[in-house]
Amino acid sequence: MSKTIVLTGAGGVLCSRLAEALAENGHKIAVLDLRMEAADSVVARIKANGGTAIGVEANVLEKDNLIRAKKKVNNTFGKIDILINGAGGNHPMGTTSNPFFTLEDLENKKEGFKSFFDLDPKGIEFTFNLNFLGTLLPTQVFAQDMVGRENCSILNISSMNAFTPLTKIPAYSGAKAAVSNFTQWLAVHFSKVGIRVNALAPGFFLTEQNRALLTNTDGSLTQRGQQIIDQTPMGRYGTPDDLVGITLWLCGEESKFVTGVIIPIDGGFAAYSGV
Repeated sequence: MSKTIVLTGAGGVLCSRLAEALAENGHKIAVLDLRMEAADSVVARIKANGGTAIGVEANVLEKDNLIRAKKKVNNTFGKIDILINGAGGNHPMGTTSNPFFTLEDLENKKEGFKSFFDLDPKGIEFTFNLNFLGTLLPTQVFAQDMVGRENCSILNISSMNAFTPLTKIPAYSGAKAAVSNFTQWLAVHFSKVGIRVNALAPGFFLTEQNRALLTNTDGSLTQRGQQIIDQTPMGRYGTPDDLVGITLWLCGEESKFVTGVIIPIDGGFAAYSGV
């Protein structure tokens, strides 16, 4: 049965692939992104493959903007059945330069160097707002269509950082932990009105946001990138297609008794002790 599905952050590498896969399965797709040109590009690919989609400019941190976006989706496709909260990201001002703090860090005056004590509250606030409020506010707006109806669900995007925080990125790790906790809270809160709430927890996937951190300009791996591969039993980064199967399942009726789960897609990263 065709459903109306809204995806935020859908101009990005991962959620654009999810939008395309859901469209390939006959669903009507609303591609929401802060950058209209990115949304339009995804819509063009969907339509070229015979799918149905519209692009909508949306800021997940502005509720009035989201309300306007919802009206556009409703006017085009009717009520919304599924919401995928894909908008998120990190900020360099909430990231330390080194994985471990040392005494020498206190004396490091190099431009751009940041120890824990140099983290900028604005960068941390931006990261928390984008990931947590950027999940909560769209849910407040779009989930109103789902209340009391059958086969409606919300799918959040958490991270393996939510289970075990990675070095250097405390703001992002904490924000994704909040998304996972919120997913479980919301699953319980909405359990009496027919809305299921689950989350994906991707491991390491190459995106435009982390490409410079994990790969060199020649395509080889940085030290951090190689460290990740060495800790991933399957020996590779995830690809957008690796998220498709579980997304289709969680959005479908086959998972109608599944709610409140955060599912790792990490190539065995979390299971490996390093020994």
